[in-house]
Amino acid sequence: MDNYASVLQVTDRLNIFGYLGNSLAAALIGTTLALVLALPAAFAIARGGIGRRLLMPAIVNLRAVPLIIFAIPLYMMFQWLGLLDTQIGLGLILTIVNLPLALVILVNAISDLPLELDEAARIDGANTFQILAQVIAPVCRPAIVTSFIFGFITAWNEFLFGLMLTTSKAVPMTVGASFFFAASGGGVQWGLASAVMIVGALPPMLLGLIMYKQISGSMTAGAVKG
Repeated sequence: MDNYASVLQVTDRLNIFGYLGNSLAAALIGTTLALVLALPAAFAIARGGIGRRLLMPAIVNLRAVPLIIFAIPLYMMFQWLGLLDTQIGLGLILTIVNLPLALVILVNAISDLPLELDEAARIDGANTFQILAQVIAPVCRPAIVTSFIFGFITAWNEFLFGLMLTTSKAVPMTVGASFFFAASGGGVQWGLASAVMIVGALPPMLLGLIMYKQISGSMTAGAVKG
């Protein structure tokens, strides 16, 4: 308990609550914005075939590229835009990181829906935006929730861009946790390190436990038809 007390104590150099807040804000921005972009794109790909051959493979394969190769150009761009060491800047990068997975999940979910839903809505006078917002989105809610959870966990665990693009004001939990490992300058204090890692892992773990039913429902959706 002494280790937890030391971790939760706020000092001029170490502030775990600030790190947690930065990670929460950046993860929410990166996850929410990725879903806002992925949902209409997935609808266009699944229903209209727009970008199925070129756009979707390009976005998905972008996630397989080592992110370190983008480090220098992104740093220079963010420096020019004044986004270094900001929660918004980190959130924008996390949006790019989360977009491929969200797009794949939502494209598959929308593709499993019958076209009769769209046709019935159009007969009732709904336009494309209304079909997406009032028909597709509610039916795909398990997939959207799953994309949000996976995206949030991925954004929360991001270390590279948090280390590269932040210095003091927007330091995320993954980077801030490393400051505790040698807080007193006497080498790694494993008790303190274990405490800060557990505290940092609690938010995504609790989110996954709370939303477990939504994740399992999305994974089994479409497995049985009839």
